[in-house]
Amino acid sequence: MADNALGRFLRARREATTPPTTGRRRTPGLRRGELADRAGISVEYLTRLERGTDRSPSGQVLSALADALAMTADERVHLYRLIKAGTTCAPPPPPALRPTVRATLAALEPTAAAVLSPAGDVLACTPRFREISGLDDEPNLVRFAFGPRAQAHHPDWDQVARDRAAALRAAADLGDPTAAALAFELSITAGAAFTDRYDAAASLPPTTGTEHWGSHLVAFETLYLSGEGELRLMVVFSQH
Repeated sequence: MADNALGRFLRARREATTPPTTGRRRTPGLRRGELADRAGISVEYLTRLERGTDRSPSGQVLSALADALAMTADERVHLYRLIKAGTTCAPPPPPALRPTVRATLAALEPTAAAVLSPAGDVLACTPRFREISGLDDEPNLVRFAFGPRAQAHHPDWDQVARDRAAALRAAADLGDPTAAALAFELSITAGAAFTDRYDAAASLPPTTGTEHWGSHLVAFETLYLSGEGELRLMVVFSQH
């Protein structure tokens, strides 16, 4: 992260935020103490973040600061990118799919089907899955569920969001690094819409059931593939 970009951004947003009183003030925007109270952190910790002496805040802290500063969706994404820019560890590459797995997908056409990673990445799919899933250029089911188009695509969004968060929580709890990294990302970019469901996840997500995808009511079956990687084959049947 170049030259404490995170600290500068947080301070600029704090100073641009309307203070709770309109009386004469020596400093613009919120005071550090006011922002710290809103975010539920100490003034000392906020000072370290703004000065750049602490550049690795948790997702929970960043989400609380984003809420306290009423950040827009674009500002939340920028906040996450600032943190990501200071990370030197590259995510692990996606696992290679066996030829027999790809052949299985081909044999399922024209049915909607996809091979998913534990973190919800679509590693391969049939054309029909791409057509009705609504993903377009987004390659991850969980990120899509907490993105700007999800609620319009999923009339039953609340249940879909809970199930996607539970699936990500299960993968992260089992030590999947990509799932943990995505949970950190969404805690910032999606805020409480994600963290409330992620933190409350108390059971495994369903492996079968129904969901609304656009105008389609779909039934799905999820099968775990043999071998390393905990990959899943999701087969989706349109009900109408």
